[in-house]
Order: sequence, then C-alpha cells, then structure tokens
Amino acid sequence: MALTWAIVRWILLLIIVLNEVLAIYTVFREKRDIAATWAWLLVLTLIPVLGFILYAFLGRKLPHRRLNLMKTQTQLKLQEAIDRQKQQFINMPKPRHQVTQIYRRTIMLFQNIDDSFLSRHNHVEIFTTGNDLFHRMFDEIAAATKSIHIEFYSIYNDRIGNQLRTLLERKASEGVEVRVLYDSWGSMGVHPSFYDGLREQGGFAEPFLLSRSNLFDFRLNYRDHRKIVVLDGKIGYVGGFNVGDQYLGRFEKFGNWRDTHLRIVGGGVYGLQRRFISDWNASAAKPEEKLEHYRSYFPEIKVRHGSTALQVVTNGPESEMEKIKLGYLRLINAAQDHIWIQTPYLIPDDSVLDALRVAAHSGVDVRIMIPCKPDHPFVYRATQYYAHALAGEGVTIYTYQNGFLHAKTMTVDGRMASVGSANMDIRSFKLNFEINTFIYDAVTTDQLEQIFVNDIRDCRVMTSERFDQQSRWLHFKQRFSRLLSPIL
Repeated sequence: MALTWAIVRWILLLIIVLNEVLAIYTVFREKRDIAATWAWLLVLTLIPVLGFILYAFLGRKLPHRRLNLMKTQTQLKLQEAIDRQKQQFINMPKPRHQVTQIYRRTIMLFQNIDDSFLSRHNHVEIFTTGNDLFHRMFDEIAAATKSIHIEFYSIYNDRIGNQLRTLLERKASEGVEVRVLYDSWGSMGVHPSFYDGLREQGGFAEPFLLSRSNLFDFRLNYRDHRKIVVLDGKIGYVGGFNVGDQYLGRFEKFGNWRDTHLRIVGGGVYGLQRRFISDWNASAAKPEEKLEHYRSYFPEIKVRHGSTALQVVTNGPESEMEKIKLGYLRLINAAQDHIWIQTPYLIPDDSVLDALRVAAHSGVDVRIMIPCKPDHPFVYRATQYYAHALAGEGVTIYTYQNGFLHAKTMTVDGRMASVGSANMDIRSFKLNFEINTFIYDAVTTDQLEQIFVNDIRDCRVMTSERFDQQSRWLHFKQRFSRLLSPIL
C-alpha cells in the first residue's frame, strides 16, 4: 500500500511539474502585457487542465492573417481629406473660445493614430431608452431606399430581433441593399439559418471574422463589440444598445435598461460607414461579396445639418495602439473642472487609474456611475474593487438603482464628450473591436450632463465607508476578481 501511494504522489508531482512547464510555455509564447501574463499564469496554475481549456477559448490571440485583413482595408477615398485636415490643425493658431480649437490636440491625436477625420456640421440626437431608439431606427430603416448597413455585437432571436429581421427581409425584397454583420458569440444561440430568409430576398448576413473552422480557430476573447447602423450613407446610429428584448427592459433580471445611443446626420456618418465597410470586407465569406465601389456609400453632403463637431474613433486588437483608451487619457488629463463617467464595467488599467487619481487629487470633480447589479459576476466584483479604491481617492461613486446601467459615456468640463461601445475596462481597451464618437460641442455635452444629473436621482452614493462595511467574503471576491481583471 505504501508503495502504491508513493507512486501516486510521484505521478501527481509529475502532473504538477508538467502543468507548470506547459503553463509557462503557453503564456510566454505569445506577446502580451505583463498583467495579462501573470493573470493567465494564475489561471493555468490554479486550475490544471480546465485552465488550458479556458485559455484555448479566451487566451489565444487572433491569427495574424485575420488581423492583417483588418489592417489592410483601404481608407475608402477619405485619406486625402484626412491629410488636408491634419495640415490645417498643425497650422491652427493658439486656441481661442471655440471648442474645436481648445481640443485641437485631442483632434490631432485621433487624426494621427486612427486617421479619424473631424466632421464639423452634424445634427446629433441622444437616446436613453430602447423603446424610443428602436421605434425611430426601425422607421428610418423602413424609409431607406439604397443601402442598410447594420453591425451589432448581439442580435437575438427574440421579439425585437425577429421584428428587425422581418423588416430587413422586406427591404431586401424591395431591392434595397441590406448587409448585416454580427458577433457570433455575442449573438449566442442564434443559428446562421436565422438569416436564411434575408439571404433568399437578396440580402447578406455574415458573422464577424469567423472562419469555417470556428471551434479550433476562432478566439472567443476577441469580440466585435461595435454597434453601427448606416442608412443610405446619410443617417447613422452608434452607442451602447444591442438588439434584444433585454435592451427594452423586458427581462426581469435587469429590469429597466438604461443605455445611451446617438443618431447622427452629417459628415460624421462617413466615419461609421468607413468602419462598417472595412469590417464587412474583412469578414465576407466570398470575394464577390466584398464592397469595392464606394462612391454611392458616401453621398455628397450639400447642406449643414447641425453645429456639432465630432470624430469617430475605432479600436481593436489589430493595432497595438489602444486608441480609445488614449483618447480617454487625453480627456482626463485635460480636464480643468469636472469629469463625469457612466460605465457598466469599471476595470481600468494602471494608466487610466492613475489619471483619475491625479485628476481627483488636483481638485477636478470626478464622478463615476456604475450599475447596482451584475450581469457578469467576476466583472462586477472587479468593478466594485476599483470603485472602492477610487472612492478612497476622492472620486464620487454612484450606483444606479433603477434597473441596469449599460451606458458608456464621458463628459469633460461641459465642452467635450465621448459616447460609444467602449467600456471603461481593459477588455474594451485591448481585446474588443470598439467604436466611440468623440464630440466637441458644448450643447450636446450639456444634454449628456443633464442626463447624468437626472440619473443621479436614481442612484446611491457609495462612499469609502460604505464599501468598508461590506462583508469579508464580498471583499475577498472583489480582490480575487481584481487579480483576473486583465483577462475578464
């Protein structure tokens, strides 16, 4: 018996050693930042075998050939205009009172790292409820005459998802070009046959960057989190809403769904259109389905639709530059009076965390609003950890009590704002494909800040003392989840 147990101990020891060696080899064979490296080492070491299964779906990077598809997409005839704008802002005199001059360095940042052009004369509307958004959006889809381009992280097979599909099938039967791009994991449970009726009517639907060998080749960790709708190249929608019944408050688990979405008319739609076409061409299953003739998708703008200046900025793992995060850092560091943030997930990396600390200790009014309930347990516990840490640094933390807060907004000094799909977390900075609109306009920013003030009525202030009063078990879950924050 003693000999048998000795053999078992040696076998267990051998398994542990092999697991450690494989863990080190697996993690270090791909380039990644130090925090993510240690987080994956922790998972692979503490959860033998199962940890490697998790890594296979969550840890592997996208193949270089797919990332190259994203990198090599043409700038869609807009590069000449972008180059002219870059020179214009280099030669611009010192800032006076105009918002675009005050934030010219931010504008130049996005021009240089994302080739994002500035559109000055846009009309922007803000939606905070799914009922209002989808009613308006579906009416305008029904009125489209040339093209309907849709890209969402989630399009579910439920009431609102079927309503959209039926509408798109009808428009395709009328001869309108309909293209739908969706994330296969974000739309989990929706079979590709869901779009067979659309295809039969001449429309197109593709999963984002999905190869035929999905089980072995697709990386679950890299998600198309963008939300884009472009109609006839003239009207655009972008923000936080996906297409599903939960986004209309129909799920008891979440209750009221509080989100923020924008409707844009003007040159800013070009930025949304450019991104959609690039994503579509990188994802199209057949070469003949790629879009090669772009002129009709960028109709000439002959009138000024409004006074809002904005840039559309995109982010993804095809670039080592964390573009949206750099924009957030630029705004935080430029703030003189206040920074107000709404985000469902608060998991900043060290650079963003330090910037928020510096702002708060410099007398800037930093306020962050997060949900009062989780939709992803580990993510929410990590959010609580960072909220607790920032509350101790002088940041005002609100927890939204009237349902689930899913908005991704930032406003600075009443002059500048960001609205889009990117959360204030490492996943949105490094792993997901995201899109945000950076707005240089006091009027639109004031509207967003008034929405924030109204939301405070449905919030509870979480002071450092209130966090301290939470149970030891909850504090343990928060600290443990924080260790996993680079890979959540």
